[in-house]
Amino acid sequence: MKNSFRIIGAAAALSVGFAAQAASQSTTFNVTATVVSACSLSAANLAFGNYDPLSAVNTDGTSTVTVTCSLLTPYNLGISAGTYGSGVSARKMQIGAGTDTLDYSLFRDVLRTLNWGITVGTDTLSALGTGIAVPTTVYGRIGSGQVSAPIGAYSDTVTVTVTY
Repeated sequence: MKNSFRIIGAAAALSVGFAAQAASQSTTFNVTATVVSACSLSAANLAFGNYDPLSAVNTDGTSTVTVTCSLLTPYNLGISAGTYGSGVSARKMQIGAGTDTLDYSLFRDVLRTLNWGITVGTDTLSALGTGIAVPTTVYGRIGSGQVSAPIGAYSDTVTVTVTY
């Protein structure tokens, strides 16, 4: 029986010795990411419908430009003069490849007093990104009394640009 206790005691001492010899080491690492400024946009067509050149009333219409920018990203929204315009205050629609034109304007406000252009800080819309889609109304107007415009379907293409 004494030998049994000696063998058990020796085995216990060996297992304690092995447990005492076990070691571990730890380290750390950083986890990083950078959120960058990013924007996307979409625009709906602006259809004025029928225009009566003999009417003394302006023809108004609207469109919607939707901007999605990263949270707290400052941005400016601008609209070009279009294909046939000679500047953002002289936009023109045209019949096909002809030379007949119909003048129109695009504005940033419902009263149609703030022309919409492309010069940041002058005639663009400044805003701050919210991280969600933000719709913005574009107010259009065809001025009354353009009696020299022949009948036909007029069109133009403008470019909307978000600068951030």
